[in-house]
Amino acid sequence: MAWEKLGLVFSPDTSLFWQQSHAQNPFPIKLSDHVFRVFYASRDKDNVSRTGFFDLDMRDIFATKNYSKEPVLDIGPLGAFDDCGAMAHSIIKIGQDYVLYYTGWSKAVSVPFTFYIGAAKSAKLEGPFIKVSQAPILGRNYFDPFLTSAPFVIPYQNYFLMYYISGLKWEKESSGAIKHYYTIKYAVSNDGLSWTSYPNIVMPLLQDEYAIARPVIFEDRGSHELWFSYRGGDNTYRIGMAHSKDMINWTREAVNFEPSTGDDWDNEMVCYPHPFFYNGEKYLLYNGRGYGATGVGLAKLK
Repeated sequence: MAWEKLGLVFSPDTSLFWQQSHAQNPFPIKLSDHVFRVFYASRDKDNVSRTGFFDLDMRDIFATKNYSKEPVLDIGPLGAFDDCGAMAHSIIKIGQDYVLYYTGWSKAVSVPFTFYIGAAKSAKLEGPFIKVSQAPILGRNYFDPFLTSAPFVIPYQNYFLMYYISGLKWEKESSGAIKHYYTIKYAVSNDGLSWTSYPNIVMPLLQDEYAIARPVIFEDRGSHELWFSYRGGDNTYRIGMAHSKDMINWTREAVNFEPSTGDDWDNEMVCYPHPFFYNGEKYLLYNGRGYGATGVGLAKLK
């Protein structure tokens, strides 16, 4: 699987208070034959994330873009589970509403942060998205005692299926640094808002790995693909993919997508991939250096 990197197609507008850096976790919603609305999370000067979008016209990927000047999803009130960040990961339509699933961030004392899964609704893709609750829709529970994050939700058979990140443990290293361990699990729902989680780990950590992040389910000519980011040892994030016939048992496959050399925008890491089709060809949105600090890139399958 060989990819051609096409370049950086969007960077944060630093004239806006909530876009001082990052366009993280991009995911596309098709608006027309040629235009995709790409949602992402930017950060303010205090490293607090909010969700916005830009419109990507595939006829001219570097053209000046329509983008949100205000967040379509903002942080919660002081003390809420999302008072330090509201980072979108997927959107589906349920009835007349678009339902946006997001990670809510907050600070902690014994560990650096906590995050849990929230949801918000809007009648239109321009937003704003109104939260269904000030509490998480999937927070700490018997099978997820540490963290829940990065919800990717799809309709599946007669219910809804969510792939998400679950914290496995925290460890204090000999240096005193606190290290997180997490990977992908799944949950099911009848209505898209009340979720039942399970103990099953979808993607076991390989030797030296400690983080598998941001799952994305993609259908490619009858095959189920699971895209994600992973890191282990001293490495920064890399892009991974697995395939499955039953959506439960997954086999990893090499992606062959490495950081660029020199001082390019994606020279430090490549992460948070989201594939999509355009005119019968496969493309990939992704982030580079600093977990998306430089913006959103685009690649095309050769």
